Amino acid sequence: MFESLGFEETTAKEISVLLGLSLGVLFGLLAERTRFCFRRAVVGEDARQAAGVWFTALAVAILGTQASVASGLIGFADHRLLSSDLPVLAVVLGGLMFGAGMVLTRGCISRLTVLGGTGNLRALTVLLVFAVVAHAMLKGVLAPLRTSLGAVTVDLGETVSLAALPGGAALWTALLALASLLIAARSGNRALPLLGAALIGLLVPLGWVGTGYVLFDEFDPITMESLSFTAPAADTLFYTIASTSIAPGFGTGLVGGVLLGALAAALLFGSFRWQSFDSPRQTGRYLAGATLMGMGGVLAGGCTLGAGLAGIPTLSLAALLALTAIALGARLTDAALNAASSGSAGYPATPGQQPAE
Repeated sequence: MFESLGFEETTAKEISVLLGLSLGVLFGLLAERTRFCFRRAVVGEDARQAAGVWFTALAVAILGTQASVASGLIGFADHRLLSSDLPVLAVVLGGLMFGAGMVLTRGCISRLTVLGGTGNLRALTVLLVFAVVAHAMLKGVLAPLRTSLGAVTVDLGETVSLAALPGGAALWTALLALASLLIAARSGNRALPLLGAALIGLLVPLGWVGTGYVLFDEFDPITMESLSFTAPAADTLFYTIASTSIAPGFGTGLVGGVLLGALAAALLFGSFRWQSFDSPRQTGRYLAGATLMGMGGVLAGGCTLGAGLAGIPTLSLAALLALTAIALGARLTDAALNAASSGSAGYPATPGQQPAE
């Protein structure tokens, strides 16, 4: 379609930066206001309300994405999430690592990117370390570890997505969306947060259709992608330090847009405030969590957005496995931290003041 838009001196990749920037600004604004975060939905003190927000977004993302597939605008036949060789060890181990990391940092990487725009220096530090480690896993010294773990695969054959199971895409789309909406309906949220969550979910099909249909150029194709933070964070880091050698893409625009959108929301609603680490112990915990998320996000094939909010709407079995492993890793790590804080004598210890989420 890109050829028919009349751009003669601008490439699809250059326009994709603006698309990513626009979607990122909207995500940053909406996520800052709704406190959108998968970690809170799994182990947060307000898990029920947070789950309502997250699964409302997921329901809309599923319906919008599969409607786009049904209408013939996009397709995922050649997408990495639907590869017949499932790197099961990498996905499971990566998901567990990412889940553990987001508990240690008290936020998934999308939430921490949003918090970075509100003046949270802890979140910005995590984002930087996350990007460095993710880049090392993708193209640096940790790449051999990724390829070794990724070599352990299971051949799924034609059954790479729920669409290949009895009932087809329509049935599984309806079941996933209905289950998500039931969670939202029982969350006790007011209408406004759920509306904001629905708008976040709508950004997912907009990303898929924008990069996979509107900007499709058969002479100079770009990757079809949507909301994600693992590879985009690494790409943004690389672009920042070597912008004269490489061109930005959709992911770079997305990360920059999220920071700008969250900053705008924080300034507009008076929630901007500088925050930093309270102690060396807390710093070490956050750095460890950032490292685990950076490694885990690459191994699992995405974060809670890339493999979760944007991945599950593709009906990919790999995405479902990754998000399940992330949730399990978070629950196990949270339980271990709670057990450690109870004290050796078996009496509950008074926990230290937790940082703002």
